[in-house]
Amino acid sequence: MQENYSRLLTYAYNITGSYEDAQDLVQDVIEKYISLDQSEIRNETNFLIKSTINHAINFKNRHTKKMVYGEWLPEPLSFDHTDHKLIKEQTARYTLLVLLEKLNAKERAVYILKEAFEYSHQEIAETLDISVENSRKLLSRAGKQLQHIKYAPDTSYSTDTQILHQYQEALSEGDITRIEELLMDDIRLSADGGKRIRVIKAVETGKSATASLLAYVQQQFLTGKRFTFHIFSHQPALCFWQGDRVYNCHILDIDDHGLIREIYSIVDPEKLKRVL
Repeated sequence: MQENYSRLLTYAYNITGSYEDAQDLVQDVIEKYISLDQSEIRNETNFLIKSTINHAINFKNRHTKKMVYGEWLPEPLSFDHTDHKLIKEQTARYTLLVLLEKLNAKERAVYILKEAFEYSHQEIAETLDISVENSRKLLSRAGKQLQHIKYAPDTSYSTDTQILHQYQEALSEGDITRIEELLMDDIRLSADGGKRIRVIKAVETGKSATASLLAYVQQQFLTGKRFTFHIFSHQPALCFWQGDRVYNCHILDIDDHGLIREIYSIVDPEKLKRVL
């Protein structure tokens, strides 16, 4: 049973975007499995995978509307955290987890099974109790919405971490021009305050407006706070600390030319309490 745990957790996290919810879902599946008459179950692993995926889909369908300040963002994770049991290579990068929120739960599951776990359409159909043709259609719909984003995470972080340091320096100086130089013209900044923290703005777009907002937030809330650099969910991240807890985390999505195209600013304390 234990050997299946990491795999089940990875499925559940990719579908829900929440490590805590993924843990609860997998625990629920395992507890129900233990209480079953297992004499009719031919393959324990397949049964647990199917149960976990369908349980996660049902959970996601029940929690599609999340009442938060700002824009709901997935829970970031550090693979260096000893308590995180996900399979690193099969966990979606952060930007993809954000984009997966555009999909319905079943489209999301089909995409993850195909791209992360290399299921055939026949295997997907059997897992989700749908037809092979329906599996193909769901994958096609998902692909159109996700566009250029590929599943496989890039594990070469050297250039990204250089940009991250430049980003922090520009922020600390409040230099709007320097910040703008690091951003794409159509940069998008999203902020998630959870259920407790009000954010200045849920979403900001455009180089000039985003740079001005970042400089304002730095001046009003982040000046003097200790900062650290990290890789969360396969992407570079800058954390600001208040005492012994993470106060704000910026996760960056950087394009092939070294420009920042997305910034995810998380101030929700519930999502930040487990990142480190």
